[in-house]
Amino acid sequence: MRRDAIQTARAASKALRGETLNLRQPLIPFVCANCRRAALQPTRAQRTPPNRTFASTSIPRQQAAAAPSPQQQPESPLPQTHYDFFPLTFPSGPPPNSPFPIELKTLRKEFLQLQAKAHPDLHLGGRKRQAEALSSRINEAYKTLQDPLKQAQYLLSLQGIDVEDESAKLEGSDSGGSSAELLMEVMEAREAVEEVEDEEQLVAVRVENDGRVDESVDIMAKAFACRDWEAAAREAVRLRYWVNIRESIEGWEKGQGGGMNHH
Repeated sequence: MRRDAIQTARAASKALRGETLNLRQPLIPFVCANCRRAALQPTRAQRTPPNRTFASTSIPRQQAAAAPSPQQQPESPLPQTHYDFFPLTFPSGPPPNSPFPIELKTLRKEFLQLQAKAHPDLHLGGRKRQAEALSSRINEAYKTLQDPLKQAQYLLSLQGIDVEDESAKLEGSDSGGSSAELLMEVMEAREAVEEVEDEEQLVAVRVENDGRVDESVDIMAKAFACRDWEAAAREAVRLRYWVNIRESIEGWEKGQGGGMNHH
């Protein structure tokens, strides 16, 4: 027993001396098998591909489904009158809300912008046919509104008044007064055109008739401003005659008289 105890003490002494000697060498910590496997597995961030990003700024599915496609966008209603095509020229709508004399430069600019957008060559298929129809309406509206007589006739037609009928009533009436004076003035103006012999006389006749046209336009502008549709219709009839005289002057040829007249 004593021998065993001595041997045990010696072995312990040797082990102690050995640990003391190994203190200078780094100790390798003990790691279990489970912890070693966990350390070797890649983290979540390492498993994510470097080019993958989370859609934090993407549109939610509900919003994406609710967003209308270009084909589903509601189309703006088509203009109902000629004036609706040109909101810059007629910002308050047709006369009397807007002046009857038109700023032709503004109307021309707006017309060109509209035609640039509605040109049929810019559209395909069924939309091209729609563009052709729209372009035709824009042309008709522009030609009507740029001409004082045509605009007056159109504006009165919106009130249910037909200038053609008013003119027929005037020519078919046997009453005197202002109607007879107008018809007499018209006959004298036509005779003056027929009697023109040279360009100098033609210029004088043109200037006189242009004065009649301007006067009629001014009278109609005041009538429209006061919503006096009957007075505007009467003056539109007069303007119709002066426009016919102007066409006769423009068609004048030496030795042949004036051009065609449209009653």
